[in-house]
Amino acid sequence: MSIVELRQYTLHPGARETLIELFEREFVTGQQAVGITVGGRFRDLDDPDRFVWLRAFPDMVHRRRALEAFYTGPLWRRHRDAANATMVDSDDVLLLRGPGFAPEPGAREVVATVCRPSGAAVFDAYAGRHLGPGHALHRTEHAENDYPLLPVRTGEDLRVWFGPAAPPPWPSRRLRLEPVTASGASAP
Repeated sequence: MSIVELRQYTLHPGARETLIELFEREFVTGQQAVGITVGGRFRDLDDPDRFVWLRAFPDMVHRRRALEAFYTGPLWRRHRDAANATMVDSDDVLLLRGPGFAPEPGAREVVATVCRPSGAAVFDAYAGRHLGPGHALHRTEHAENDYPLLPVRTGEDLRVWFGPAAPPPWPSRRLRLEPVTASGASAP
């Protein structure tokens, strides 16, 4: 299990493709170069001004070091103004523990569920009936955010999984996501 960030950005109207092109051209390999595993990148199919993506780290120590290296490095300094100009809000971030997630090649749509269960035991019973290994189940990581320049949501105990499943009996949000391909275009 890794430390995973599920990042949901709200963008200025019409700016999503600009950010995706920059992200795919510069930020994927730039983050990988400092030890960050960049997972799935998605267009939110229900909101044309949302970009959703995941990145993973082996543990919190590696997270802090990798984020420091990336955000103080020349690549981010060179492109940060262009990236930030596309964004209204980049602080909707869940800090999770789980396997990470990248869609299967050729996937056209991925469903992600963010759920606030009423308790661990009842959630485990639900998961045992409805979720399998392919759902890439994640749980809130309650460790302190040791890189406060990038805020994360706190005070919640959430579960996140990918793929279709019976609706949970607790408050949840379903995200319909279109994978971004390496070229920045929609999946075929």
